[in-house]
Amino acid sequence: MIPRYSRPEMTAIWSPETKFRIWFEIEAHALDALADIGTVPKSAAETVWAKGGAATFDIDRIDDIERVTKHDVIAFLTHLAEIVGEDARFVHQGMTSSDVLDTCFNVQLVRAADLLIADVDKLLEALKRRAFEHKDTVTIGRSHGIHAEPITFGMKLAQAYAEFDRNRARLVAARAEVATCAISGAVGSFANIDPRVEEHVAEKLGLVPEPVSTQVIPRDRHAMYFATLGVVASSIERLATEIRHLQRTEVLEAEEYFSPGQKGSSAMPHKRNPVLTENLTGLARLVRGMALPAMENVALWHERDISHSSVERMIGPDATVTLDFALVRMTSVIDKLLVYPDNMQKNLDRLGGLVHSQRVLLALTQKGASREDAYSLVQRNAMKVWEQGADFLTELKADPAVTALLSEAEIEEKFDLGYHTKHIDTIFRRVFGEA
Repeated sequence: MIPRYSRPEMTAIWSPETKFRIWFEIEAHALDALADIGTVPKSAAETVWAKGGAATFDIDRIDDIERVTKHDVIAFLTHLAEIVGEDARFVHQGMTSSDVLDTCFNVQLVRAADLLIADVDKLLEALKRRAFEHKDTVTIGRSHGIHAEPITFGMKLAQAYAEFDRNRARLVAARAEVATCAISGAVGSFANIDPRVEEHVAEKLGLVPEPVSTQVIPRDRHAMYFATLGVVASSIERLATEIRHLQRTEVLEAEEYFSPGQKGSSAMPHKRNPVLTENLTGLARLVRGMALPAMENVALWHERDISHSSVERMIGPDATVTLDFALVRMTSVIDKLLVYPDNMQKNLDRLGGLVHSQRVLLALTQKGASREDAYSLVQRNAMKVWEQGADFLTELKADPAVTALLSEAEIEEKFDLGYHTKHIDTIFRRVFGEA
C-alpha cells in the first residue's frame, strides 16, 4: 500500500491493529460457543473477553515472539496469554491457524467490499447527475475513432452508469462469495471442535459457515472476488480512456477540471494534461494484475498448503486499497468534468454533413435503388468531402443520379440532427427507470 494512492478508511481494514482485533474476536467468540456447550468453563470465556477485549495488543511484542516461533498465529496467542493469564489455556481449543487466518481474511474482504460498494454508489450518483445534465447535448459518436453518427453526451454517461450499476451487482455478489467462516480444525473434519462453534462465530461476525473448508476456505471464492475487482478496474479504465480522448487538443469536447495554481508541465506552462485519468488507467492495470495470482491460488495441495498466503497478504490490501482510491478519484473527475458543447458542435460539423450518410443510403433504397447502387451513390459523394473538403449536402443535390430518386427537400430532411436523438428518452428510461 502506497500512501499516495490510499485512503484511511480502507487502509485501516488492513492494519495490524485491525487484524489482531479480528483474530481476538474469532478466538473469543469460539470460546463463548465452547463454554455454551460445556467444553470450557464459562468463567474462562468471561476472563478472555474482559482482559483481551480491553487490551491494546502490542504489535512489536507479537513481532518479537514471531521472530522466534516463525508462526504468526502462535505469536499472537502467546501474547494474548501474557494478557489473559491462566485461562488462556482454553483459547484456540480444537482450532487450527487457518480457522483464524481465513475467517479474518474474509471479514476484511467483506468490510473492503462494503467500502467499494459505497464508492460505486457515489460514482453512480455523479454519473446520473451529469448524464441528465447533458441528456440533450448533441455530440458525435465515434467508431474506430472516426466520426460515425450523432448521439448525446448524456448517452455516453448513461452507458457508464449502466456499466457501473452492473459492477455494483458484481461487488455485492463477490461480497457474498467470500462472506464465509471456517472453524473446523485440522483438515476441516471437526474432529476436535463442534460444528456449533463455527456456526456461532459465523453469526457473530456476519458470515456463514463454509460447507467444506478442508482446513482452508476454498480459494475459488477469492478468485471470483479479485476477478470482480479487476472487472471494476477495467470499467474505470474504459471511462478514463474516453475522457483522455475527449481532452485531446484536436477534440477538446470535455476536460478534467484544472484547479487554480495547478501546473501541467515543468517545461511548458501552457499545458493542461489529463493526469487524473492517466493515473486511473495505470491504477486499473495494477488491480487487474492482482486477479491472476488469485486464480492461481485456487489449486492448493490436498487439504491445505500455504502457497496462497504470501500472495493474499499483498493482493488483499493492495487491490482493495487501490480500487477504493481509483473509484473515489473517478467520482471526483466526473463530478468536476468540464464539458464543451460548442466544441462538440464544431466537431460534429467538421465532416461537412457526412454523419448523415446512412439516412441518405436508406432513403435511396426506399425509393427503389438496390443497396449496392445506393451505397455507391452515397460513397462517391462522401469521398469528395473527405478528399476535397466539399459539402456533402451540396454534392448530393448536384448528383443527377441522387436527385433522380430524391427531391432536394427529401435530401435536406435527411440532415436533421433531431432524428438521431429521438430515442434518447427511451435509453434513459432503460438505464435510470421511469423517474
